Amino acid sequence: MKIGILREGKVPHDKRVAFTPDQCLMINSTFPGVEVVVQPSDWRSYTNEEYISKGIKMQENVSDCDLLIGIKEVPKNELIEGKKYMFFSHTIKKQPHNKQLLQTILKKNIQLIDYECLTDEEFNRIIGFGYYAGIVGAYNGILGYGKKYKLFDLKPAHLCFDKKEMKEELKKVNLTNIKIIVTGNGRVANGAVELMGALNIRRITPYEFTHYFYREATYVQLHSQNYNEKKDGSQWNTQEFYTHPDRFRSTFSKYTKHCDLLIHCSFWDPRAPVLFTKEDMKAPDFRISVIADVTCDINGSIPSTTKPSTIEDKFYGYNPATETDGAAFSNDTITVMAVDNLPCELPRNASEDFGKELIEKVLPSLLIKDNNGLIERASITKNGHLMPRFEYLSDYIA
Repeated sequence: MKIGILREGKVPHDKRVAFTPDQCLMINSTFPGVEVVVQPSDWRSYTNEEYISKGIKMQENVSDCDLLIGIKEVPKNELIEGKKYMFFSHTIKKQPHNKQLLQTILKKNIQLIDYECLTDEEFNRIIGFGYYAGIVGAYNGILGYGKKYKLFDLKPAHLCFDKKEMKEELKKVNLTNIKIIVTGNGRVANGAVELMGALNIRRITPYEFTHYFYREATYVQLHSQNYNEKKDGSQWNTQEFYTHPDRFRSTFSKYTKHCDLLIHCSFWDPRAPVLFTKEDMKAPDFRISVIADVTCDINGSIPSTTKPSTIEDKFYGYNPATETDGAAFSNDTITVMAVDNLPCELPRNASEDFGKELIEKVLPSLLIKDNNGLIERASITKNGHLMPRFEYLSDYIA
């Protein structure tokens, strides 16, 4: 099998890549009969020269490859008929902007394997960039807090060479006795919690967060049961919350009068209650002044997230009194960070970890034998048809 690593064609260009030069070398030597070639790119975080120095072949025309691997959506005009592709297609939620992409994939008889659909037999995702979204999102939250109150000035993560340089920047951080909330307990939240640890911020319990005063910066990690309750007053049931979130209401307001910086990393179902409302934000005791919305659900669980921000322009302001956007760091606005492609700020590290997971968890099923149906479950299309799991997309592509 010949594997082609694609140049990212979607604009703005993504700097991440599925495999680093060392990982391409490892694949070539580990899997007999498999060769990895790389399409040249002027914007990839790993340069063409880095691949060439490892003996990896650069190849502009990848039409002789059996499997083509990218990160973001491949432009429709660049898709090669009859091939097998693996990338984030962003189609499984019927995203309108990618409708024509999926139509073209079917027309060109392409097998599409979507990273988002790579799951174990319990349908838990096994691969993703969530950890880097969390660590960069938390870093941006700290950066924004420092700028708002003129406490310190950090170099933006996307201007750092890698995670090591970004963590060096943390030595500049000088926090007062602020209280921070991290929501969630998945990969994204784990990344945010790691950054809290790198700053040596003291972790406290939800009870301590609302009842005690501290002379140092502290943070709490909140899970769904910490800020939601059953509408009928009955006992909390985690499984019921995931299957019938409409039966619950938010109790997050008990934290808003104590929190200075909110780092929101928790997955949100549109049927679930929002954390707080626009009216809640107008309350005199609503204390949150900086929100790093890592989830970036527009008009979702955080009402001040009215639009995505960008890597180059990370922050905007939300004025709760007028319910309008304003200057990012003014006194009458809440500072909002809602970058929707956070892992791109540390593309080298994110690529390395992603490639490692691909090699360990996916390539054996892809290149040797799909014993547990991993690739079959993740294939949205095959032989010109939607796969059974994804037949619900029929009306989307009609």
